[in-house]
Amino acid sequence: MNDRKFGPKGRRGGGKPFKNPGKSAGRPAWRERDSDPDGPVILYGWHTVTMALANPARQIRKLTLTENAAKRLTDENIETRIAPEIVRPEEIDRLLAPDAVHQGLLAEADPLPSPDIESLEQDGIVLVLDQITDPHNVGAILRSAAAFAVKAIVTTGRHSPEATGVLAKSASGALELVPIIEVANLHRALGEMYDAGFLAVGLESEGQADLSVVPLHAPLALVLGAEGKGLR
Repeated sequence: MNDRKFGPKGRRGGGKPFKNPGKSAGRPAWRERDSDPDGPVILYGWHTVTMALANPARQIRKLTLTENAAKRLTDENIETRIAPEIVRPEEIDRLLAPDAVHQGLLAEADPLPSPDIESLEQDGIVLVLDQITDPHNVGAILRSAAAFAVKAIVTTGRHSPEATGVLAKSASGALELVPIIEVANLHRALGEMYDAGFLAVGLESEGQADLSVVPLHAPLALVLGAEGKGLR
């Protein structure tokens, strides 16, 4: 990657702000995901499914519940939005991997829309994932991102796991809280963010600078490398 766009280089003079055509309407500009927008997303587990049910942007196609899960939803006044199909636990077991912990809830839903990178506000922290492929790792990153109010996660459509199944379960509902921005070229996206005033910092175990002494400022893009090979 180009050093002028990567690492703690600070703002470049004359950087132009991002356009945000949806900002005046109180919401970001959206585009649909490029990869099979009609394909269903599989969500399972209590936090994953209940957070999806609470998210008006998430369109639920089908909801499958056990009797115990349906009763718990009723007891906790959680609206299912669509009529669920009540089944025995082993029927959900057959639809998932043997080690999947579904807690009696399985939903098929539409993928969430992906914001355009131009819609990023010049405030707070954005995480940039450089070909992280393990869905468990991405799910854990999403949980941390939600806890620390990260504005968005930027990743590539290729060399990254789909936001479904294991990733969604690992995220434990954070998929509904942190927007994921898919880009075709990460290097180009970092350049656009740099031009818009973002400070980009790559996290690398062999880096020369100690992050605790690096002067950071918002908007900040933290770049995380892939498992094993790290940052490209």
